[in-house]
Amino acid sequence: MKASTAIGIGLACVGLLMGAMMEGSQIGSFIDPPAILIVFGGTLGATLASTSMESIKRIPGLYKRAMSAEQHDMSGRVDQLVSLAEKARREGLLALESGVADLDDEFTRKGLQLVVDGTEPEVILQVLENEIDGASGRAAADRAIFEKAGGFAPTMGILGTVLGLVHVLQNLDQPATLGPAISGAFIATLYGVASANVVFLPVASKLHHIADAETSLRELTIEGLLAIQAGDNPRVVADKLEAFVPPEERRAVKAAAAPAGKGAAESQPEPVKAAA
Repeated sequence: MKASTAIGIGLACVGLLMGAMMEGSQIGSFIDPPAILIVFGGTLGATLASTSMESIKRIPGLYKRAMSAEQHDMSGRVDQLVSLAEKARREGLLALESGVADLDDEFTRKGLQLVVDGTEPEVILQVLENEIDGASGRAAADRAIFEKAGGFAPTMGILGTVLGLVHVLQNLDQPATLGPAISGAFIATLYGVASANVVFLPVASKLHHIADAETSLRELTIEGLLAIQAGDNPRVVADKLEAFVPPEERRAVKAAAAPAGKGAAESQPEPVKAAA
């Protein structure tokens, strides 16, 4: 599901709040501006210190990517590559050049252009694998931002609690204020642990999942492009790529590999013989 991350975070927050309300707590008791400043300000500062300003500027875009990531269509990519293999087998590799600019995916477009240009398979493989390695490195750096934040936030929460307890101990001569002061002190720990385990670490995991899915799609694309360059039969191309596709989607791949016109021919009724 496209919005699964946003839905999951929302469900976690609702579950925590409803559980607290069932215990008799009031929502307003969880709002503590000093704790918010200590935990989130401290987490932001520590994350900035361990990464860079450029990384911090990418955070809004990374949240958007995690919350609204598109599902990669593996079977659709197989259909596309099998179609290219059929065209190359009928008309030759040079016939594919006219469709290079029409491809939406930049990685596929680059790989197909290398194939059309007659580049050696080893070079194509190296160039495209370098693209995958570069993208994987950037993805790792992006999710490291949230992993670091997820590590710092609970510690900042503990620091906030310690600071709150210091204030409590300084006012032991006022017993009436001890209960609310101690409760407020532990709000910081709640903020730190909850933000790490409900937001930062799940977003990091989602970005990791997105990167893995993109890598699998690109590896499938490389396999298909090299098979097209080698002049493999479209059915063989589909068989090679089937291993990359989840089992529940393989029926569509097999349908795409079926010889053109076979289904139509089978569906036509037999001619009726004239009566003697």
